[in-house]
Amino acid sequence: MPPRAHLHRTASSSSISSIHSADGSSSANTTHQRRRDPQQQQQQHTAYDIEEPSDYTRKSAPRVSSSSSLRNNYHTHANHQAFSSPPRTGPRRSLDRDDQGDDSANNLGSNPYKVKRNYRDESGDILPSPATSPAAAYRSNPFDSWGAPASTHTSPRIPTSPGGGFGAYSGTRQTSATHQHSKLASSFFGNEDDDEGDFEETPLNDDAEAFRNGSRAFTLGSSKMEEKMRANGAKSVYGRAGLAPIESAANGKGGNGTGVMATNDAAAKGKYASLLPEQAPPQSPLDRISALFDNEHFCTAMYFVLSLITRLYRIGKSSTVIWDEAHFGKFGSHYLKHEFYFDVHPPLGKMLVGLAGAMSGYNGSFEFKSGESYPEKSQYYVGMRIILALFGVVMVPVAWRSSSALGWNKRSRHLLALMVLCDNAWLVISRFILLDSMLLCFTFTTVHGLLMFHQQQNRPFTQKWWFWLTFTGLSIGCVMSVKWVGFFVMALVGIYTIEDLWDKFGDLKMPVRTYARHWCARGLCLIAIPAAVYLLSFKLHFLILSGSGPGDAQMSSLFQAHLRGNDFAQNPLEAAFGSKVTFKNMGYGGGLLHSHIQTYPVGSQQQQVTCYHYKDTNNDFIITPRWEDKPLPPAEDTTTPLRMLTNGDTVRLVHAATGRNLHSHKVAAPVTKENYEVSAYGNATIGDSNDYWVVEVVDDMHLGKVAPGTTIRSLTTRMRFRHQNLGCYLRAANAVLPQWGWKQVEVSCDKENNPRDDHTYWNIESHWNSRLPSGNTKLYRSPFLRDFIHLNVAMMTSNNALIPDADKEDILASKPYDWPFLWNGLRMNSWADNATSYYLIGNPVIWWGSSISILVFLGTLLWYLARMQRRYADLSPSDFNQFVFVGKIGFLGWFFHYLPFLIMARVCYIHHYLPTLYFATILYAHVLDHFFFNASTARYKVPGSSQRRPLSERTKNVVFLIAALAIVGTFAWFHKTALGIDGPVWKYKGRRWRKSWNIYD
Repeated sequence: MPPRAHLHRTASSSSISSIHSADGSSSANTTHQRRRDPQQQQQQHTAYDIEEPSDYTRKSAPRVSSSSSLRNNYHTHANHQAFSSPPRTGPRRSLDRDDQGDDSANNLGSNPYKVKRNYRDESGDILPSPATSPAAAYRSNPFDSWGAPASTHTSPRIPTSPGGGFGAYSGTRQTSATHQHSKLASSFFGNEDDDEGDFEETPLNDDAEAFRNGSRAFTLGSSKMEEKMRANGAKSVYGRAGLAPIESAANGKGGNGTGVMATNDAAAKGKYASLLPEQAPPQSPLDRISALFDNEHFCTAMYFVLSLITRLYRIGKSSTVIWDEAHFGKFGSHYLKHEFYFDVHPPLGKMLVGLAGAMSGYNGSFEFKSGESYPEKSQYYVGMRIILALFGVVMVPVAWRSSSALGWNKRSRHLLALMVLCDNAWLVISRFILLDSMLLCFTFTTVHGLLMFHQQQNRPFTQKWWFWLTFTGLSIGCVMSVKWVGFFVMALVGIYTIEDLWDKFGDLKMPVRTYARHWCARGLCLIAIPAAVYLLSFKLHFLILSGSGPGDAQMSSLFQAHLRGNDFAQNPLEAAFGSKVTFKNMGYGGGLLHSHIQTYPVGSQQQQVTCYHYKDTNNDFIITPRWEDKPLPPAEDTTTPLRMLTNGDTVRLVHAATGRNLHSHKVAAPVTKENYEVSAYGNATIGDSNDYWVVEVVDDMHLGKVAPGTTIRSLTTRMRFRHQNLGCYLRAANAVLPQWGWKQVEVSCDKENNPRDDHTYWNIESHWNSRLPSGNTKLYRSPFLRDFIHLNVAMMTSNNALIPDADKEDILASKPYDWPFLWNGLRMNSWADNATSYYLIGNPVIWWGSSISILVFLGTLLWYLARMQRRYADLSPSDFNQFVFVGKIGFLGWFFHYLPFLIMARVCYIHHYLPTLYFATILYAHVLDHFFFNASTARYKVPGSSQRRPLSERTKNVVFLIAALAIVGTFAWFHKTALGIDGPVWKYKGRRWRKSWNIYD
């Protein structure tokens, strides 16, 4: 047989070995003492000396007596491979295994590799040997596999549940249990009994070899061991679910009265046959429940069911349009009717609303007016709410699975899942036809993908590595395509990616080609895929909304030309003096040239001229010649030849509704002070040369470059209007007028002549002239990318215009600094006594606790950094890295989502904080785990000593129960705010925890 590594366990320095010959005769005892340094003496019970491999045998030795007690000596020969035994503390009985080598003084005969094994009690006396074979003696010895009596020490991390047992351990071990551990240890590391009762060494399997070399302690309940066994498809010691508590086999249940667990031949099947006893000891109901909560798949299913119940319970209770259902339900109707509309949010979420309506049997006919009752015989609104609520259902199990990558104790993971499940604000926002459930769902999946990808960092370019990187990119694309708030979580992923690539840049062992592959992979999955999803959502948006609708004016004229039902087919192709037209600004997000009777409160105080994104008669202008030119013929005159509008003509633009002329003068514009003001002045008889504008053609999008004198065409000709006296150009950028200007876009006269400035480009959109023939609509085409950019700029412009009105009090609006500590809530619908009312308010325990945890985390991190600067090591490197990594995910995610609302001017509401809250709850659970649940960091200082001891399991359980009960109890107290308040609200006493909450007012 091949040689094996030969090792022996050293005895204490004063041990005296009694040597016996192979035939049972006794010889003189020889004192054998090894010299060791102090460190070796401290570890004398666990030290092993590894020698050159060789073959030896182990046989039974007769039992003899000594002066103090009986000693068992076993001379065994086998093909032996040694294994490490873990260190133990406390009183122990030593197991002497002295390799005598070729020391002739020990009278070992011709075989120099005989080994004797001496079992001693605590005082060092030799214990008697059983009259059976060494294998049987090893099975029935009164010591456990670590060499200590079973009744004198506590089990180190022996699991008490069949679900893996991580975190729950038994107390004092039973004697027969230690027998089974000894049997298990021998079996797992390659020692199996042969038919004759002798030990016969078998080769170590890969798991045993890895465990022997890498494990600091032989721990049967080790999570790493369990994960390794599960990865190899093996059952655990007592069954598929995990390790079970070991009870007395001699006198307790599950034993045969001999101290040996019952086995049969059927257990010898498979790679881990020696680990599979036939019967598991019976478990108490508490153990079984604990095992279920340790099972990952069971907890995932449990939280999914609980989330399903809370999100769908009586979801159709209110039959009226609730809050922003008036907006997003209407947008869903436009998809079903294929009518183009405009909104400040990207289209993916609203397309899903339309899909939910189609799946629920809705035909798009309901107008979704705020507070209006849904049709009595139609329940489509319930189906739409259920489908959209499923996105909220997914949040809870995703949060649970994400926590597995954070290195937390199971208690912390359960607390995070409970917080997501039991927050009243997350619950109520998920139960209606809104975008927020989708926004939250994709935010959660993005964080989940990032954490799962982080777990694969040591296995780059594997299948799982690619899967989670791609999953993260898809989630980013989806969350950005629902609301622009999704860009904030993209920033978090971007910071993580930059740090990761920077660390890899410093890895000198990494080849340049591999580093380049990392860059390409990130670029593909985290930039290209999200961008593709975002672009695809807009492409589908344009394809579905193929008909003319209320949002046409937000788009370019060429885009509107291909919409079914528009009036551009009646447009005459070429413009002439006397034509009534509308002018469209061709800058991204540009609107229609507009005027109304209101005047500027500053400057010239003349009639306002603006850019407006909706069609009405105030957008109509008549192309008129100069005051000194021949006037237009009467409308009924059809014989006078028309004068066509050409490149280089000077015109007056008369507002059709008021008769005033487009005018400019040396007065500063109200917003863009460096430009001149543009107004409407005079009438059909009063005017001056400041009403004159020179037409300068840039090009024609159908014909290309044009020469002077070329006729102006509607839709395709791009032109500029230069003021004849001032030399400035008519311009409409994205500057928004104050409330006195109806938040419309400012029109000014730009002193700078920038030929490439799109905001000075105009085209004729609508054109009416009964004396001209209609044009060819087949010539009108608009490229997708231009339409995509145009719509996004228009969305941004309109979003920036949503600023608070100082003259009006918005009882629904709130300030961002009110959100972390839940300063106020939001009434979502009518507060009448006969209505079912909903109040958007969070769980105070979750909101207040998560906000405090942000401060606690920052303070703790600064404390650790200051201590590290002074060369104090409070945490191991792995614990500190885990603390910082989770903290960065939580804090940076919270910071990136919260800071923009502090600096933006737009009106804000409390539901804007809901994505931010998720990162705060991660920090909340992280702080609790660090101080109360983590085995390495949850410690307390012993009074009068510098030692820090871990918190007991009982203390951890008490803290967990207090936190869980506080979360669930507060949720139950406020559940009516999310599930619906019936009747007068004042009947529900005690729900106003802050005076600023307008529940009863």
